[in-house]
Amino acid sequence: MALLHRPGRPAPTGHPRRLARTAAALAATLALLPPLVAAGGASAQEVPAADVDVHVNTQAALGRLSDTARGVNAAVWDSHMNDPEVAALMKTADVGAMRYPGGSYADIYHWETHTAPGGYVAPGTGFDAFMGTVRATGAQPILIANYGSGTPEEAAGWVRYANVTKNYGAKYWEIGNEIYGNGHYGSGWEHDDHADKSPREYARQVRAYAAAMKAVDPTVKIGAVLTAPGNWPDGITGEGDPGDWNHTVLSQVTDVIDFVTVHWYAGGSDTSADTAMSRLTRLPGELREVRAQIDRYAGADSPRIGIALTEVNTNTGGAQLTARPNGLFAADAFMTALENGVFNVDWWNTHNGPGAITTVDGETDYGDMGMLASGSCTGDVCQPAPNTPFHPYYGMKMTGELGTAGDTMVAAASSAQDLSAHAVHRRDGRLSVLLINKNPDAARTVDLAYAGFSPSAAAPEVSRYARGDSDITDVTDSGASASRVTVPPYGMIAVTLTSKSGTGPGASAAGIPGTPRLEAVTDTTARLSWAGTTGAARYLVQERDSAHTYLVGETTGTSVTLRNLPPGSTHTVNVLAADSAGRLAAPSDPLTFTTGTPADAACTVDYHRDTSWGNGFVATVSVRNLSDTPITGWTVDWDWPTDGQSVSSGWNATFHQSGRHVRVTAPENAGPLAPDGTSTASFGFVGANDGPNPDPTVFRLNGAVCAGG
Repeated sequence: MALLHRPGRPAPTGHPRRLARTAAALAATLALLPPLVAAGGASAQEVPAADVDVHVNTQAALGRLSDTARGVNAAVWDSHMNDPEVAALMKTADVGAMRYPGGSYADIYHWETHTAPGGYVAPGTGFDAFMGTVRATGAQPILIANYGSGTPEEAAGWVRYANVTKNYGAKYWEIGNEIYGNGHYGSGWEHDDHADKSPREYARQVRAYAAAMKAVDPTVKIGAVLTAPGNWPDGITGEGDPGDWNHTVLSQVTDVIDFVTVHWYAGGSDTSADTAMSRLTRLPGELREVRAQIDRYAGADSPRIGIALTEVNTNTGGAQLTARPNGLFAADAFMTALENGVFNVDWWNTHNGPGAITTVDGETDYGDMGMLASGSCTGDVCQPAPNTPFHPYYGMKMTGELGTAGDTMVAAASSAQDLSAHAVHRRDGRLSVLLINKNPDAARTVDLAYAGFSPSAAAPEVSRYARGDSDITDVTDSGASASRVTVPPYGMIAVTLTSKSGTGPGASAAGIPGTPRLEAVTDTTARLSWAGTTGAARYLVQERDSAHTYLVGETTGTSVTLRNLPPGSTHTVNVLAADSAGRLAAPSDPLTFTTGTPADAACTVDYHRDTSWGNGFVATVSVRNLSDTPITGWTVDWDWPTDGQSVSSGWNATFHQSGRHVRVTAPENAGPLAPDGTSTASFGFVGANDGPNPDPTVFRLNGAVCAGG
């Protein structure tokens, strides 16, 4: 986050299957799972015909909401940072984290003197004043230690003051803000006094900071800065570096850090919040890639390292920042990130300052990245009084209608691109569903169906935030039912249902199993284990495909080996415990894993990214034939892991892409591939990626699966 009004920095311009499922397994699934339910008492009012289907599956857990799930940024240049109204508003919205001292200011800010040479520090924004707001909110601080102009000793002194002298119990400490923006890759906005601005030096310093800070308080959690995959400078290897920022840093720090931080601004050439909402589809893939990178370097220790999305907004300046569509984006972004493995999401910013004035959806948009008005003006157009909430505040607050810390996020899938669905299964057995209609012109009528949950006949509780609402509004008497809800245009509806008596996890004598661990994986098998639970007669392993689940393993023990898996395939599984009567408890948190390639394959393929520039790359592929007979007229096939990847042009072969599938054919004058690996066929291409750019997981030579090179 850069200074005051924008986090940003201009990004450089671009440079040139599933588990095998038998009929028996499917039959077992149908026998064990409660039927898909589209239930609820008939409404007294006539409800329009449905045009969207939403399926909610409470047996597909996406993880638990943490006590720091919803967060906001606070900045020392913000004179309204500690207004009493701020704490009241944030407490009402169930904000659990407040990040300080403010984006890029962190790398010029000295906590002890409360100064930021080269920047402005507002009166009354010192650390103790900030902690007063944090405590009044009931939140936790996320503190950014000064990397750019500070030292490990200065950071350790801050830990000592916060946690020993003042007993604040500050747990989360980031080392610097967006340090990859220090000029090492050409574009610079982040202050960094280190002579060596490389990721290797940052990693070395992270180790020094962690040692100094944990020597004072061993319980603190240390966070290292990463760049979001698919966003500049991801993929760029600086001069003299062994790899790009993320790979270089992670290769050196996973044993001393407790979490990583990434920032995500939807961006794009069109800065509208409507476009940003469509770009949210990229975020899950980017977060999966962050986890894959942590997995690569931390191995079995990877689950210990969390991911925090400590800055998020639609863009780094421009229109539609305080308007209604950005409120929809805020709700969708918070839940999308939390459902995809992060423990904390922090909106940029609490107050920020006005920018360009536009009109959006009939309202004035102040071009302000804050959730609350600062009361300042652009020309003769002035904001409302300080701390008046903008629409993004209500978007965040709306996610609080879903649940609180310890509740379980579960899978929800919508049949319409312009209607998002999120669901939380609460600890008391209730189910809450949030529906976000991103269509500005038309209401959407939604048919709700459930797996693993049977709603009672009681009318659901219903909350709404839509045009004409000045706050989240109770509309329980609006005619919505457990099976059908109408969501206004550019509006949000939260529905909370009670379960039918004697159904659901509360009726089971079994508890919740531990999160499954991957003990071993090959090209076709995966051995999983988990901590057992009381009251369990047997355990079911279910794979998730969107909001649907399939039984793939069953055991009376606490481990299972899944077999007949496709090579290079990715799977997400939960474990459920069944009691002696067959009643299922709530599912474990999920595990995602990817199978490998066969060690005894008759071919090898080496895929190497030669260079990258955020939204494009150059790759070289080398193929060897390990069989005992030559191969003439070869083809190489692979599938891209994400939709945004493609081949733009290539050489030494003919390329064809259909959807995610790529087929490469030998050139007409190519000789045979000699047996026993004695010759190599190589080809290269320029690729493009719109979002994350993970490597393909499996290659086939003339249809046969190859080993990695």
